[in-house]
Amino acid sequence: MTTRPLAPLDQYASEQHGIVREIKGGADFIGRLAGMGLAMGTQIEVLQNLGRGPLLVRVHETRIALGRGEAAKILLEEAMGEQSAAT
Repeated sequence: MTTRPLAPLDQYASEQHGIVREIKGGADFIGRLAGMGLAMGTQIEVLQNLGRGPLLVRVHETRIALGRGEAAKILLEEAMGEQSAAT
């Protein structure tokens, strides 16, 4: 089984899906994300990424706005073929 490369959330385009594989940051940051339902193994759908300003993502049927700096610390594996399962 091959592993897909990881990319930061801020590089994902609108309508792309990914699975959280790594979060770079301290315990407070990781805990805050977990409180919003965003943890290792979570599937994310990018709803809006305009290339500047905050990103809007869907996590467990909840929309969350993340700053670009926060999004850059969340590394995702692209979720191929899972778009239909998420909708």
